[in-house]
This record gives sequence, C-alpha cells and structure tokens, in this order.
Amino acid sequence: MAIFFTAIPGSHQSERGDRLSLIKLEAIGKSFKVAKRPAGFREAVKAFFSREHTIVEALRDISFTVREGEIVGYIGPNGAGKSTTVKIMCGVLVPDAGSCSIMGYTPWKDRVRYVRHIGVVFGQRSQLWWDVPVIDSFELLRDIYAIPPDAYRKNLDRLAEWLDLADLLRTPVRQLSLGQRMRCEIAASLLHEPAILFLDEPTIGLDAESKRAVRQFIRMINRERGVTVILTTHDMHDIEALADRILMIGKGMLLYDGSLSDLRNRYGTRKTIAVEYKGGADAVPPIDAPGVQCLSRSPGRAVYAFDSDRIDITDLINRLSAVGELADVEIGSPPVDELILRLYKEHRV
Repeated sequence: MAIFFTAIPGSHQSERGDRLSLIKLEAIGKSFKVAKRPAGFREAVKAFFSREHTIVEALRDISFTVREGEIVGYIGPNGAGKSTTVKIMCGVLVPDAGSCSIMGYTPWKDRVRYVRHIGVVFGQRSQLWWDVPVIDSFELLRDIYAIPPDAYRKNLDRLAEWLDLADLLRTPVRQLSLGQRMRCEIAASLLHEPAILFLDEPTIGLDAESKRAVRQFIRMINRERGVTVILTTHDMHDIEALADRILMIGKGMLLYDGSLSDLRNRYGTRKTIAVEYKGGADAVPPIDAPGVQCLSRSPGRAVYAFDSDRIDITDLINRLSAVGELADVEIGSPPVDELILRLYKEHRV
C-alpha cells in the first residue's frame, strides 16, 4: 500500500522551485567562542572575574547542493560540524559567512514561512511534550502549522497506520520506549507534509527491529512522495540502507561528495573469496598469486583476501580450480564501515 498525504494550501507543492537544486550552500562558515580555564578552585575564582576564550572553527567554506528527492547521508566523526550544518539549514543558527538557499528561502531570515516546508528529527531531543499523551502534541503541532482539519486527520491516519502508532497515541511520551518515541517523533515531523526532512541520528539507541522499521518508512516516503532527506548518523547501516549520496565532513571541511558505489570503487578493491572443494580433502595446497593473501584454511575450505586491481577475479578462480575441484565460491566486499574508516584515515580525521 502506498502512503499519501493531503496537500496543505500554500504548501511546498507550489513553491519548490528548481527541482535540480532544492538546497544550495555556498562557502558557509561558523565559529564559536569557547571558555577555557585550568582545573582547581583558585582558577575557578580567577575565571569568575576574567575568563579566557578560544575560537573554535566549526565550519569552513562548506559548499554543496542537494537535488529534490535525494537521500543524502551527511557523515563525519564527533565534533566534525554535522549538527551545526543541519541547524544552519533549519534556520536555528546564523552562519558567520557564506549563503544558504533552500527552496528559495534563506532559513534564518525567512524562518516563519520556511519552516512550513521542513520536518526535523533530532534523535537526542524531543519535540513532543513529555508528560502528556502523544496525540496532544500532534494537535498542538496541527495548530502551529495551521493544518486544515481534513488534511490533519488523513495524514495522521496514514502515519499511524504505517508507523504502527494506534496504541501509542493516548500514551504519555514519558512512558514510551525509545523506539516507540522515535516513531512518534518522525510522525510529528511529517504531519504538515514537508518537502524536506532533516534527520539527526534518528536510529540512535534503537533495537534492530525498530531501526529496520524506521529505515523502511524513510525510504517509502522518499519514493512515494519525493521527500528530500538529509540524514546525519554514525550508523553506517543507515547510510548503506538509505543514502543515494554521501557528504563527509571533517574538521569543519567538506572532504567527500559522492555515491556509495563510487566509494566502493575507490576503496573496495580489497575483497575476500571463500572456496569449498569437493570431497573435503585437506591436501589442497594454498595458491601463490600477486595481491592474494590466504586468511584461513581448513579441510576442504580456504578463504583468501585479494586486491582486484592486481589480479582479475576470473584468473583467481582459475588458479583456485587448478589445485582442486571447486564445489562453491563466495566473493565478499568490505563492509561500508571499513570503507568510511579508510576515508577518515586518508583525510586524517
């Protein structure tokens, strides 16, 4: 079953503008003043009268564009500037330099009109009222965004169905599990039918089943409604399951902009091959070939690592079959976590 939202009058459907560049950041910079003092009571008293500060450059010359309907994974180590970028795109922070245009709006200047077109989910912060039932928070958001009654009911019914919220709507938020609350947070961010969804660590702390449900829903609204998704996460399985494109930031600078397949082509030349021989004989000798390393051997089975830039897979299989009759061959690629780690190491972040 497809998911459908009822359009809200004056919504993004008439104001999206150029489908090729929904989001455009140019030379964005942002710095913060951070207080410093050594430990100890004496230093604390001294700092009360005279405090030293240091300037932390969170973002430096960040530039990228995002097309309508993309799912972009925005990744980087802790402190790299991911959340700062998202807050600038949401209009929460004002950059020190550069420009940001989203759907024709400057987020921090046109915030009242702009926020009608975006949904935001911060995994460690809630937009739901803690002590009241979930439905009360939803109705408050209905009034804030001035969602017409018919549109609100239809959107709520669809979201409740697809995110399995029927039994949660009358429950106080504080009584929900983390996974249940996150499903409600995502629903809350989509009640007004936004064109863009910003997700900052949406699966943090969730169990495997809840993560799977959240990922499926994100992919569905992207496919069915063309919602553009900006996803920041440390969970590379989120990136692998959802992102069409990766932006990597480190030390406040944009270090990589490309697809996951491009990243695999760049760093994924080292693969593994596991072979099983008929008869399970343990007398099959290991092969010696350029770029090939034997990882393990047992009766009738061997696992090798190989560099596909140095040896062709067909040549490797021919060499393996020359020393014994093959029963099964399995070729594996490095996990996406390993590819991202190599990218981090290359840029020393």
